[in-house]
Amino acid sequence: MDTVRNSTKCLSLLSEILLSPEYQEGQPTAQMTPRMESSLRAAAGLSPAEMAELENLAQSHHVIVRSFPRLQRLMVRGGNDVLAARVGEAVEREKGRIENALTYLDPICKALSRAGNVVVIKSLDHWPDLGSDLDLYSDAEPQDVVQIMQTTFDAKTAERSWGDRLAGKWNFEIPGLPESVEVHVGRLGQTGEQIATAKSLVKRSQTRNVGEFTFRVAAPEERFVISTLQRMYRHFYIRLCDVIDNATLVDSGVIDYVHLRSLAKSAGLWEGLATYLVIISDYVRMYRGTGLELPSIVTSDARFSAEEVFFRKNFIRIPLMPHSATLYAAELKRLVLNGEIRNSLRLSLLPGLATAAAVEFKLTGSDKGIW
Repeated sequence: MDTVRNSTKCLSLLSEILLSPEYQEGQPTAQMTPRMESSLRAAAGLSPAEMAELENLAQSHHVIVRSFPRLQRLMVRGGNDVLAARVGEAVEREKGRIENALTYLDPICKALSRAGNVVVIKSLDHWPDLGSDLDLYSDAEPQDVVQIMQTTFDAKTAERSWGDRLAGKWNFEIPGLPESVEVHVGRLGQTGEQIATAKSLVKRSQTRNVGEFTFRVAAPEERFVISTLQRMYRHFYIRLCDVIDNATLVDSGVIDYVHLRSLAKSAGLWEGLATYLVIISDYVRMYRGTGLELPSIVTSDARFSAEEVFFRKNFIRIPLMPHSATLYAAELKRLVLNGEIRNSLRLSLLPGLATAAAVEFKLTGSDKGIW
């Protein structure tokens, strides 16, 4: 119970720092507000054990670089210099990890681009933070991707699970790179059922400068779709970075909601995406006081709101029954209506795969080899 309370306390503090209006410029104002004073007391009063919990949570939610400098200033202001120094060290460690990862990501993208188009997905959405894996999409032939990774980077191909094979993805371990490189080849979705979305991803990809490097990344609308696929249709939990990343995109005003609706609706994902954005908006409202400015075409098609989600095992959880099951059925129905028989059959295997993974996890404590 204490662990749960600590996790909830830590998530609340991180959310406060990242979402509250007082911190949107990245530095507390000279005049302390009641909200900031509350955060200051919480930050300055953290025990070493709670600090360890906070760092683990920030790491798993990919928000260390965005949140910890603000946390450090609060700790200094509250007189907790020891933990302030520890927070500063965590930021430097994370920046070092990210710098090392980018020096690998750049040549990997360049090498794979010899065989086809390469788009960085998910990993750079958290910038200046970075995901725990390096995720790529390639439209090259699978054997070419594997050969390039093995011959150019001495990469070891990780054992592929049933889910990996269905999804059309490979994981590579490269000497000197702690992060796994996950390459989705020709397909997206939990069972590789999303072909049209993958084509749109390449066609509408954009270039983005990250540090000294330039990468091809997903356009904002495709980013939403990919994030929805990952959070609402595969993992069934939302991280703080997902809230921050997508809220920032909405706030930027660059989203073409007409195209987004068309893209997601044709893939059978529109209701899930609309629900995802409404949940994020509700979460933002808890700390900002106001939610996101979402158009009515989004809010009217959402199936449920943040009232239906819950915090467990360090993440914001999406109920599987009936909520996620309903979204899954809508995706399957759309693929069938689109005449995508093979992709429909792939997706129809998901319940059995999930059941097998659950049984394997209960028996062995791991779903490795299945999910």
